[in-house]
Amino acid sequence: MNPFFHNKEDNSIPGLTDTLTGVLNKIINYIMNPVRFLRNYILRAKKEAIENYSIQNSLSYSTKEKRQAWIGMDLDGTLARDDTLVSLEKIGKPVPKMVARLKKLVESDVKVKIFTARASDNDQISLIKAWLEKNNLPNLEITNVKDYDMVRLYDDRAVQVIANTGEIVEKSEKE
Repeated sequence: MNPFFHNKEDNSIPGLTDTLTGVLNKIINYIMNPVRFLRNYILRAKKEAIENYSIQNSLSYSTKEKRQAWIGMDLDGTLARDDTLVSLEKIGKPVPKMVARLKKLVESDVKVKIFTARASDNDQISLIKAWLEKNNLPNLEITNVKDYDMVRLYDDRAVQVIANTGEIVEKSEKE
């Protein structure tokens, strides 16, 4: 017997009973076994996220293509000075310590990319390439996209966090 209607002809809406029964069963299942319910919910959500929203699923690496780890180096304020004279039309002077670090990495066959917000504008990419050439730096890839192959990032704005903890790495006295 339907607990919501006294007889089938009386005000019944097709499918409503099944829908309400399904909802009630889910509520009862949750009350009776919340751990199993939550675990199943999380697994379904994770599966949906992987299928629909994962960057990895949108990558088109062939099985023969060799992926290479890379290091990102920010431009303004890290590799180049960021002062009042810098604008979108001009890039600051090179920061000697970072230029030396970049050259050492490249000489050691480490893949380095310029990682900058400027990369979202094609005119800026041309400006950056000209800046690299003017300062006798290698013709590096320029991006603003972080992927799974990036293993380190040098950036004046970043704050390092210990993985999986939320704890911030404190700056040492040497830095």
